[in-house]
Amino acid sequence: MNGRIFLHALALVLLFAQASLATEWDTTLYSHPRLPSKFLAVDKAAQEFSILTQKSPLKSVRDIPCTTGQRLGDKLVQGDKKTPEGVYFVQRHLQGGLNYTLYGDQAFTLDFPNPIDRIKGKTGYGIWLHGRGKPLVPRDTQGCVALTAADLNSIETEVSPGLPVVITHSMEIGEKPASGEYASDFDALALAVENWAQRWETRSGSFFDCYDPVKFSLSDSVSFEAFKAHKERLFHRYDWIQVLVDDIRVLPGPDYYVTYFTQYYRAPNYVTQGIKRLYWQKDASGEFRIVGRGWENSPVTLDALYLERSQAEIAPVLDAWRKAWLAQDLDGYASFYQKKAKQDGRIGRYAILDHKRNLWKRSAPQRVGLEKVHYRIASDGIEVSFIQNYEARNGYADRGKKKLVFIPDRDGWKILRETWSRI
Repeated sequence: MNGRIFLHALALVLLFAQASLATEWDTTLYSHPRLPSKFLAVDKAAQEFSILTQKSPLKSVRDIPCTTGQRLGDKLVQGDKKTPEGVYFVQRHLQGGLNYTLYGDQAFTLDFPNPIDRIKGKTGYGIWLHGRGKPLVPRDTQGCVALTAADLNSIETEVSPGLPVVITHSMEIGEKPASGEYASDFDALALAVENWAQRWETRSGSFFDCYDPVKFSLSDSVSFEAFKAHKERLFHRYDWIQVLVDDIRVLPGPDYYVTYFTQYYRAPNYVTQGIKRLYWQKDASGEFRIVGRGWENSPVTLDALYLERSQAEIAPVLDAWRKAWLAQDLDGYASFYQKKAKQDGRIGRYAILDHKRNLWKRSAPQRVGLEKVHYRIASDGIEVSFIQNYEARNGYADRGKKKLVFIPDRDGWKILRETWSRI
């Protein structure tokens, strides 16, 4: 981080720390389709823990007494005995070996400090949602959120890693659905996530414009410069990248928003999928910028959705390839192949083109029929297999099994590899 960025970052830390001293987060949550279908909420003023569901309208399905930090206000530093305010996520489920009087027989860890907390210079760790083996006393923890052991045990199946927990000074649920700026922010953020994924997928330099470099450097384990350099190396290493996002959810925080969604990332011979979290704040011009990120491995898989999307995109390409072949359109036919494509023993688009040119001079195609078309995910692309029925105008005919491996390219799907075997 250069000197100018360091001074800017230091100024931000001091500014946020001073602002935090004077504010508590009082909020009203409104129903919106992008809210999580279920999340937890803590109202520190009311000393109440709630399970909220978003099924139009947003409502609490259970309210339970709780106790929070001994001191009022948002948590700022380690040991201040305050409960943090903001949007957090359940991380681990702890069972066994706990002091029953203080923690009951189980606890769920939260991800404090989150990226926004780190930007603001907050310190501390070990914020849990846990049980209590003794009667609750209001504001009686070191900063955690505690329910009676019996109450926490009764909702154990409702709490799992990745579940959001919104902690406020005070909270109300709006009677009407979201409207105005609140609703437009939700819609804008969902679109921003889709644009971010599209820029990443196309390896566009504008991908980095989605971020606030200074705040990202404060919130992350690496500087923005290191993050950018790493991404640029991957952009050059891989011939293609695909990023699929699904089930985008949005939650408002005190002065930020969190989006989280299932992410499927694919490059040649490499796949990762899990839950991605992006933390957003508005810049001076009112545009949302990413200031932090989070990642959680998840058993949820998007393989089926990815294949479905790929099939919908490849099917018309496959048909156009067949028609170009039948029409003896050399340029059109060649355009469906990647530059280094392999077709049986031929390597490269021009070798494939020369073969077809010579073949069509001897006998033009009369019929190219495809049947039993099947799509599957291959290590280096999408494999499309089918039975091919070919007839030439000179009377020649054959029937065989063909496999085409398609890969994404900047201007659509291209054939990387083609094999055929006679039936």
